[in-house]
Amino acid sequence: MYVILVYDISIDKKGSRVLNRVFKTCKKYLTHVQKSVFEGELTPAKLKELEQELQKYIREDLDSVLIFKNTNKKWLKKEYLGIDTSEMVSNFF
Repeated sequence: MYVILVYDISIDKKGSRVLNRVFKTCKKYLTHVQKSVFEGELTPAKLKELEQELQKYIREDLDSVLIFKNTNKKWLKKEYLGIDTSEMVSNFF
């Protein structure tokens, strides 16, 4: 399954710690594209594992994680506006 994950962590007293833990967790499973965006191929079991691990850190009243899922990774083209990060590893075509 092809996954794009985007998160938004509220920066308050504990926000930096949450942000660091969420980033490290996402990096274990997916490729870091930019700031709070990750992408990659995961099995349904690995995706469930990622979701459960993130659930430990996400504060439901302050933070959010958005996960786009598709069985075909060729469903969209990547286009850059501003800084071109094409030298980064990516699965978009």
